[in-house]
Amino acid sequence: MSITQNLTTSISSASSAFLAPSTFNSRSQVSLPVKSVSICKCVAIPQETETAYKTKVSRNANIAKLQAGYLFPEVARRRSAHLLKYPDAKVISLGIGDTTEPIPEVISSAMAKRSHALSTIEGYSGYGAEQGEKPLRSAIASTFYNDLGIEEDDIFVSDGAKCDISRLQVVFGSNVKMAVQDPSYPAYVDSSVIMGQTGNYQKDVEKFANIEYMRCNPENGFFPDLSSISRPDIIFFCSPNNPTGAAATREQLTRLVQFAKDNGSIIVYDSAYALYISGDNPQSIFEIPGAKEVAIETSSFSKYAGFTGVRLGWTVVPKQLLFSDGFPVARDFNRIVSTCFNGASNISQAGGLACLSPEGLKAMRDVIGFYKENTSIIVDTFDTLGFKVYGGKSAPYVWVHFPGRSSWDVFGEILEKTHVVTTPGSGFGPGGEGFIRVSAFGHRENVLEACRRFKQLYK
Repeated sequence: MSITQNLTTSISSASSAFLAPSTFNSRSQVSLPVKSVSICKCVAIPQETETAYKTKVSRNANIAKLQAGYLFPEVARRRSAHLLKYPDAKVISLGIGDTTEPIPEVISSAMAKRSHALSTIEGYSGYGAEQGEKPLRSAIASTFYNDLGIEEDDIFVSDGAKCDISRLQVVFGSNVKMAVQDPSYPAYVDSSVIMGQTGNYQKDVEKFANIEYMRCNPENGFFPDLSSISRPDIIFFCSPNNPTGAAATREQLTRLVQFAKDNGSIIVYDSAYALYISGDNPQSIFEIPGAKEVAIETSSFSKYAGFTGVRLGWTVVPKQLLFSDGFPVARDFNRIVSTCFNGASNISQAGGLACLSPEGLKAMRDVIGFYKENTSIIVDTFDTLGFKVYGGKSAPYVWVHFPGRSSWDVFGEILEKTHVVTTPGSGFGPGGEGFIRVSAFGHRENVLEACRRFKQLYK
């Protein structure tokens, strides 16, 4: 078949419905002019270059100060990249502190009952009090603060301690100086940066200006030398600490409260892991005399009852806590809560109330006991391998020392060679460099398998 016949056949078969009848005779001889052949180069213009439109609104300069990504999304990103590289690998996550065991039935059934009631005229409820339902606030006061002088109206129920940390930062505003444990939960520093409380990031020391980093290491028992710290307005303090797992003693917290009083500072005390404490260490800052005049306490059901996805916590702001002009801090926090928050889900609050029943408290303690057994397995593994290991006794985290090594390098080595996700210590502050955090939140078989892989790597 000639080229013209082939052309006619292709056109008629593909496009006959759209072409008028043709008088073209494929049998006739056709003379076509010869043209030189040249190469046409097509250059694609990126879509964003063609359509980019910019508003006239400036970016928040404080957010622009933040370094890289928030720690845990970055760990998740590297985990995803690892899975792309090794799609058949069984990756075990002992990184982010996310619970894995089911919510006890006595608790979940209370939420199911409340959820079903919402489908009835009698059981339906809409907006609740932003501060939380009265029965739950009363139960929190009597369960965790009995005989400590904390009343139900000092308690604000929320969608989690992390959310309340940011709400508290809004209360404090930008003209305050922050102090944090180093290392510590990254939300304290990042929220401080976003609020404009800090200067720029100083790469040479890996710190933000205008934040007091209170170094906590094995040499000082993971409690800062308060005599070396310049006066802060706000002190973020977590016990048991995330990530080191260290629980402050009664004597240490007494010194912290006195330091705050001497300097006119406010302590924000994060007690999200208090029920993991073994021994006589305080579970609340309000066990220390005088703390109600200088401290706020925030806590959560996340690591007690598996509420990481349900979202329920609380913050205690005592009436005795006053700003420099005598105005109650609780009244400003109440205004922020009422303005920026519509209250915790009524379904999750039903679960919280069930948590604090006798059956619920036992179920929570059983779950906590399970995770503490996981912690012992991890501690024993690294002890056997000759590592210096901290934490684990009063917290679901194990803090493992790799002296002289980059935390991210160790994280990468473990992920690459064992397919186990941990958390690099430097993500919690410069004081965490040379450490990794291993979480005990995991199914037992996964924890045992991860420890087997650790032993194989570091034997």
